[in-house]
Amino acid sequence: MRLLGRIVVIFLAFCVASLASGLTIAFGILGTALPAGDTDPVMHTIFLVAAFVGTTFTVTAAFLPLLGVIIVAEAFSLRSVIFYALAGIAIVVVAYYGSGLGNPYEESIDYPGPFTRGLQLALATGVVFGLTYWLFAGRRAGAWREPRP
Repeated sequence: MRLLGRIVVIFLAFCVASLASGLTIAFGILGTALPAGDTDPVMHTIFLVAAFVGTTFTVTAAFLPLLGVIIVAEAFSLRSVIFYALAGIAIVVVAYYGSGLGNPYEESIDYPGPFTRGLQLALATGVVFGLTYWLFAGRRAGAWREPRP
């Protein structure tokens, strides 16, 4: 019964972390275009669409790799916030380059440097994803196997 409850917590934490990473992508893309206190319904709609697309991308790209990380973390009771932040970064950066969004062979007039805006956004999204997952489920990894007092 405790395992079933843990699976539900893991699923809900994945949903919340995906939503948080989608919002991070939307703020990263549209952050300068969103003035504070703006009541323009078109900008709000654009923001919600960007958040939906970011969340959808995160869910589809991160589900299977995160499943592997969850199995390892639950098996070895890994509860470190650094582990989840690095795992989130690794998952999102691999998805970023694996999807073809981070083409390192783009020809441009000026060299963008080692950290392009897209890679910076992917790194921030990975950190937010990992920390949000840790906050909701990672802190208690493997606790379902411990005997009750």
